[in-house]
Amino acid sequence: MLLSKFYTLLRAKRTRAGSRNRDIPTARYNLRMSAKIGVLVEAEPGPGILHQLTGVIAQHCGNITSVDIVEERQTYLEIDVTEPPEAMLADLAKLPIVRKVTQEKTLQTVFGKRIIIIGGGAQVGQVAIGAISEADRHNIRGEHISVDTIPLVGEQPLADAVRACARLPRVKALVLAGSLMGGDIERAVRDVRSQGLLVVSLNMAGSVPASSDLVVSDPVQAGVMTVMAVAETAKFSIERLKQRMF
Repeated sequence: MLLSKFYTLLRAKRTRAGSRNRDIPTARYNLRMSAKIGVLVEAEPGPGILHQLTGVIAQHCGNITSVDIVEERQTYLEIDVTEPPEAMLADLAKLPIVRKVTQEKTLQTVFGKRIIIIGGGAQVGQVAIGAISEADRHNIRGEHISVDTIPLVGEQPLADAVRACARLPRVKALVLAGSLMGGDIERAVRDVRSQGLLVVSLNMAGSVPASSDLVVSDPVQAGVMTVMAVAETAKFSIERLKQRMF
């Protein structure tokens, strides 16, 4: 229903624009209004599936923003579209390799922003208590924030996990919970921060706290403050803090 209203308003806007838009090539996607949809495709396994799917999507000027191969026969795509998606979905269903095509809600709509908590099991659990409790308070007010955890030990596994967070979809913040972190973990923290990921660290031994955006001694409070930092329904902002260690 909301998507239908969106395209009605879009068509009305183009009609009012009149001849001004006739000289603008329709292929110039970046000048159009767009909506994001999720598409789940069930297809026969084999090489060239993505090539065929993306070819159809490109013909309809769809901009693919995310691809996930759920299993060998299922491919989930998130696509920015500038026209009603029914024609594109119908053409996808016509492909000989395709068994079924369904339009789904996007993962951003369902799960929203993600917070990842990494480190020692005991500290991770305490941070999760604060993060989940605070996320619940904001989600009740219409926010969508999910919390993921993974207890890990060892410098290299931790550093690999930190770097992998930048490749995960919808991740807005990372919390490092442990007693000692430094070395390659610190370099990984600097890498993901340069890519725009917020990093919160417990006050621990090692060089990681000095390289993080925010350092919090109490693990429960660290989880709470991280959620507040990414929630749109909160007025808390790290940029406005006069100190970065609590």
